[in-house]
Amino acid sequence: MLKLAIYGKGGIGKSTTTGNLAAAFASLGKKVIQIGCDPKADSTINLLGGNPVRPVMNYLREFDEEPEEIEQIAKEGFGGVLCIETGGPTPGLGCAGRGIITTFSLLEDLELFETYKPDVVLYDVLGDVVCGGFAAPIREGYANEILIVTSGEKMALYAANNIKTAVDNFEDRGYATVKGIILNRRNVENERKKVEEFAKNSNLEIIADIPRSDDIIRYEDQGKTVIEGNPNLEISKIYLDLAKRLLEEE
Repeated sequence: MLKLAIYGKGGIGKSTTTGNLAAAFASLGKKVIQIGCDPKADSTINLLGGNPVRPVMNYLREFDEEPEEIEQIAKEGFGGVLCIETGGPTPGLGCAGRGIITTFSLLEDLELFETYKPDVVLYDVLGDVVCGGFAAPIREGYANEILIVTSGEKMALYAANNIKTAVDNFEDRGYATVKGIILNRRNVENERKKVEEFAKNSNLEIIADIPRSDDIIRYEDQGKTVIEGNPNLEISKIYLDLAKRLLEEE
């Protein structure tokens, strides 16, 4: 089973990247689960035609009890991707990271992975602060490898460095390792050079270079990934090629 955690600064495009990768894996015939680990709970929306799944934390607040079936907190989206969102606490109350820990515990109780038997599991994780629940995919054995999404912007690279440092701190415990960097371009000056420099200093590889694309925005306005919208686009082929590479190197 390929288990990937995709980290990056908020707003850097990690959810777009994760959703398109999930769709790409599904298009290659793989059984996929995508778990959004962000209080915004919008990671999977473009796999669901713009109709979001109820986040786990919302369910627990509304019903004051744990769900008995995975269908109560999950939806199947494009290509049969099973979509789950952790959600977060009531704004101003509680810790967002606790939502991830609570969700992961609940999924274990529901025996999700044993029952669903996925080929690929993707965790879309906010990477601005890598502590508590946000570090769970790294340190609890849920993910095998980590992909860091960044642009050439200063704060995106700062967050990327924090993520790499957090992973390095768990190095001697046999937890997830960083597979590589996904450059999600924002068309800043000398962008490729800046990210290459960070990659070199971090001893990491840039495994995908995703250009700015109006097609991504156009299909997201329709609640779709570009893979669903048109798999023959150049931008779609980049995601498909990355998915193929990740499967080959598993």
